[in-house]
Amino acid sequence: MENKIEVKDLNLYYGDFHALKNINIDLPEKAVTAFIGPSGCGKSTFLRTLNRMNDLIENVKISGDIKLDKLDIYKYDVIELRKRAGMVFQKPNPFPMTVYDNVAYGPRIHGIKDKKKLDDIVEKSLKGAALWEEVNDRLHKSALGLSGGQQQRLCIARVLAVEPEVLLMDEPTSALDPGSTLKIEDLIEQLKKDYTVIIVTHNMQQAGRISDYTAFFMLGEIVEHDSTTNLFYNPKNKKTEDYITGRFG
Repeated sequence: MENKIEVKDLNLYYGDFHALKNINIDLPEKAVTAFIGPSGCGKSTFLRTLNRMNDLIENVKISGDIKLDKLDIYKYDVIELRKRAGMVFQKPNPFPMTVYDNVAYGPRIHGIKDKKKLDDIVEKSLKGAALWEEVNDRLHKSALGLSGGQQQRLCIARVLAVEPEVLLMDEPTSALDPGSTLKIEDLIEQLKKDYTVIIVTHNMQQAGRISDYTAFFMLGEIVEHDSTTNLFYNPKNKKTEDYITGRFG
C-alpha cells in the first residue's frame, strides 16, 4: 500500500511548550487511520499540522518534514494544500446560507461558475456524504435548519465538493447522538474507498470499529502505531495496553 503522507522528525512548539515530540509516521492512502490518546496529548494538534492549520496560531514553531504525495507540504500553495487535505471539525459548522450554497461554496471559490456543473457537484457531494435523500427537496433552505448529524454530513459534503484526496476529521462525532454517529461511521467506511481518512477520536470503540490503523498518542509522542487489530489485541507497549484496558486515561 502506498503512503499518502509521510512525517519525519516532526516537532512543534507553542512558545516554550513542546507540544509534539519527534513524530515519525507514514499514513497509507485509501485507508482509515485513527489517532487515540488522553485529552491534551497532541492528537488534534498533529492532525492540524497536516494541512497547516497551525500556521494560523501565533508563536508556533515547527521543525521536521511532512510530505503529501512525496512533496513537502510547505512547497504547496496553502489553498491548494487545504483543497487536497480537507478538514471536518468536532462541531458541525455549516455556513449560515442554504444547503446548496454550503456545498457550492468551495467550487465557486476555485472558479467554477457554470450552474449545471455546480448542480452536478452539489448532488454528487451530498450523495457522497449520504445526505442527498434527506435534503434534495430542501436544497434552497437554510442549512441551519438541519439536525446536528445532518449538519455534520453537510460539512463532509462541503469538503468533498472540492475533490480532496485526504479527509482530516477531528472528533467528527463527539457532538452527535448515537444514531447520527453510526451514520457517520458507515459513511467513513464508504469514503475510504476513494479517500485517505485520518480521524482523531476519543472513543476507542469507534477507533476499533472504523479504522485500519491506529496511532496511540501520549504527552505529545506517538507511543505505538500499528494495524488496529494488533494495537488493540496485541499491543507491544505497556502504556498502550494500560490505556486500552482502561487502567488510565
